Amino acid sequence: MGNCFYCSKAEPVVQTKAGKIRGFKMNSTYTFHGIKYADADRFQMPREVKPWKGIKNALAYGYVCPMLMQDHPLMEVMIPHRYWPMDENCQYLNIWTQSLDPEAKKPVMVWLHGGGFFAGSSIEQVAYEGDHLSEYGDVVVVSLNHRLNILGYLDLSAYGEKYYNSANVGNADMVAALHWIQDNIASFGGDPGNVTLFGQSGGGMKVYSLMNTPAAEGLFHKGIIQSGVIEEGKKEAEDDGTAIVEALLTELKLESVEDLETIPYYFLAEAYNKVSPKLQEKGLYVGGEPRANSWYAGDPRRVGFTDGAKKIPVIVGSVFGEFDFKPVLENRDELTREETMKLLEKCFQEDAEEIAAEFEKAYPNNRLVDVLSLDYIFRYASKDFIAKKSVHKEAPVYSYMFNYEFPYEGGKLAWHCSEIPFVFHNTELVPSANISGVTPQLEQQIFDAVLAFARTGNPQHSGIPTWPASTPQQENTMLFDSATRLAPNHDKALIAAALPAISALMARNFDPDSIQH
Repeated sequence: MGNCFYCSKAEPVVQTKAGKIRGFKMNSTYTFHGIKYADADRFQMPREVKPWKGIKNALAYGYVCPMLMQDHPLMEVMIPHRYWPMDENCQYLNIWTQSLDPEAKKPVMVWLHGGGFFAGSSIEQVAYEGDHLSEYGDVVVVSLNHRLNILGYLDLSAYGEKYYNSANVGNADMVAALHWIQDNIASFGGDPGNVTLFGQSGGGMKVYSLMNTPAAEGLFHKGIIQSGVIEEGKKEAEDDGTAIVEALLTELKLESVEDLETIPYYFLAEAYNKVSPKLQEKGLYVGGEPRANSWYAGDPRRVGFTDGAKKIPVIVGSVFGEFDFKPVLENRDELTREETMKLLEKCFQEDAEEIAAEFEKAYPNNRLVDVLSLDYIFRYASKDFIAKKSVHKEAPVYSYMFNYEFPYEGGKLAWHCSEIPFVFHNTELVPSANISGVTPQLEQQIFDAVLAFARTGNPQHSGIPTWPASTPQQENTMLFDSATRLAPNHDKALIAAALPAISALMARNFDPDSIQH
């Protein structure tokens, strides 16, 4: 059956609070690209867009936020990317929906992109397209751009009241988008009373930072955090933020902070890239991520969960390999246990035997050598988040791990971003995610769990084992794999044994590539 495209001067046209917008329809999906949800001056809080007369087209993606550094295409077979025109005027969102009936009240899923708080965009990855998620899940999908890096996260509050929240205006953009959704999403068939935030990597960080933002309370109701909780390398800087600002003014030969509002971004970014590393080495604040203040309570793992955050059901998880991008051992299928242990001893030294034993208990279907690819940093932090959230009985927290081995370069364990196409039902768009005999079932298991959670706050469905919420005593982790299974507390002893060894490894500047030789 061929695609059916429809777009006329009369429809699909939707009346929003500020004016009418026109999208297009492909098969069953109504699509609107590049809807302006807010405006803002540099370093200032966002404001509502001004009303307009007539009909505006929503037929092209909006600008993405400028980056501090040029993107470089890399690993497009594993994570296909797209690149788009950049402009500070980047507060745009996209919508995919199956209905324009204000009474349809379909669940709303809002995607927050990765790239930390400094890079990325709503369309950066091909797998971010929301048409399949909307079509197969019968939900309203929204993705959005917001200010990043020093445009979204640079503390100028010491220089005047107008900058009181410049350290968090990137997150304030997202709050503005959530207000826009509350005001307008019913016209796109969505239920403003059932909004789920979901995001991966930096997008997951955005989910939990918004959970702990009082200004966002009541604007969304559930959260999915994919590889978004990471162990912090250092304590947040406590200085007043003036060091980075003064360094920028000196480097740019400017007289006042207000000059930073108008200097072209290229020169601002160039100066920042030059001066920030030295300040960071001294432990001083350099921006680039949300900062706790009167508007943002701070990281819930550090300061505790706000009353609003306690009420939000969440799914939290990570993938087996995360940032393990070293070449696969060519002979790993032929390695004897003795040969494998010699490799492990290079890495873990006297702890190798204990770690090996605990790994085989936790991951009985994996090769023992896979312990060298296992992520501990995201996993430990996610476990900590889950344990601390589960103490609060107001809403459940669910744990998962994506543990699939892809048939790439002789077998590649799940890497950072590899689960995204399964969540969006977009595996057909990502070459490495197409595995004969495995992808259809695994994609459906993950997709249906995400959809069930968006509808009800519980990811349970008939295609997976029973998935209870986690408790402070028991983390009930769903291991998504070719043989998906529930694994209660499966890696508790492994993490306890491995973390000291990992810390010691990092302290001696161990080169992971040395285990290949």
